[in-house]
Amino acid sequence: MKQLFILLGLSILLSACGGYAIDSNISETVADFEFTTQDNETLNLDDLKGEWWIADFIFTNCTTVCLPMTANMATLQTKLEDEGIDAKLVSFSVDPDFDSPEVLKAYGESYGANFDNWFFLTGYDFNTIKELSVNSFRNLVEQPPEGSDQVYHGTRFFLVSPEGEVVKYYGGIESSEIDLIVNDLKKVQ
Repeated sequence: MKQLFILLGLSILLSACGGYAIDSNISETVADFEFTTQDNETLNLDDLKGEWWIADFIFTNCTTVCLPMTANMATLQTKLEDEGIDAKLVSFSVDPDFDSPEVLKAYGESYGANFDNWFFLTGYDFNTIKELSVNSFRNLVEQPPEGSDQVYHGTRFFLVSPEGEVVKYYGGIESSEIDLIVNDLKKVQ
């Protein structure tokens, strides 16, 4: 009888914590949003409900960390396709004044992005994306220092559940993290 209560308590605890088959290192709810894609269409949080997705924060004229981050996202997209894993990829621009849909589309194309499941988002002001990044993902975003066009931002990739909960983050500039993301997605699907 004692074992039954332990199992019942454990199942309640797991269901309250999401009960994911992976180790979670963050738990935040993504705030509702509705932004513009590289194809000048609308994508909102409801469009992603029911799907696992990976998010990152980049900008197209970045001269440092966005280069390996976007290359890693492209590699991740290929590995997900090779493994038959259904997940979306969402790259939020942290420089929306420069990153128009057309600029984002050309940027994605330069990395071989398949826009069927990889969305590059813009169509908001800087404070909107900063608020979403900081509050929903605990991800730093700061205006460029005076005389620079290089936005400060975090370099993590974020795994988001079908319910819109950020459940895990990974190093976005480390290519070694790609296999970990793929393995985690295999466990949760």
